[in-house]
Amino acid sequence: MINVFNGFTDVLIDVTYALLPLLIFFMIFQIFFLRLKWPRVRDILMGFLLTYVGLSLFLQGVNVGFMPIGEMMGEVIGGLSNRYIFIPIGFILGFFAAFAEPALQVQTKQVERISAGAIPRRVLLVTISIGVGLSIMLSIVRIFVGFSIWYFVLPGYLLSFYLASKSSKLFTAIAFDSGGIVTGPMISTFMLSLFVGLAGVTEGRDPLIDGFGMIALVALAPILSVLLLGRIYAGGKKGAS
Repeated sequence: MINVFNGFTDVLIDVTYALLPLLIFFMIFQIFFLRLKWPRVRDILMGFLLTYVGLSLFLQGVNVGFMPIGEMMGEVIGGLSNRYIFIPIGFILGFFAAFAEPALQVQTKQVERISAGAIPRRVLLVTISIGVGLSIMLSIVRIFVGFSIWYFVLPGYLLSFYLASKSSKLFTAIAFDSGGIVTGPMISTFMLSLFVGLAGVTEGRDPLIDGFGMIALVALAPILSVLLLGRIYAGGKKGAS
């Protein structure tokens, strides 16, 4: 039986290193600039504590659950005779992995609030999730067929720069932030482990190059999908006027 708390001390130390600088910066700003009332400070400190506990437990679950099962699934899929059936399944996995991404949930709520509902949270969340699902499909095809990642990444970023020049500043900012946010705990744990396992059992593929190349495509997908959404919004406004 697996010890679910094996290595938990190391996880606690890593989370401490991640959150401690934020706490120090907050205390500095509180002393010299913010000077919030104690009830507000208490709530923020409680938030830090809950974040510490939640992130530690989540990462421990990743280490003992997400990563091993993801790699095992990738190895099993790579050994199937009809492995191409995994391409549409990959879209479903990518869609729901992005849909459940905690940081993406926060971002879409903030966008809806700041835009006063003009950009609905659900529309933005589904748009980004579709983009991630398509990027997972492309990543699977790349591992099976052997295309170079440059065939996808270089044209993709050239297209994103073109779309950004034609889009509003708001959608450009949301798009490039989404590219960094979506490669968070869900994608970078389960999906990455799955692709490393898949590349490891696929003849002629290198897990380090082909497995980790998935992250580059996933980071690009939300940029393109949100910029395309911005073009649709711009076209709708022109049609209404």
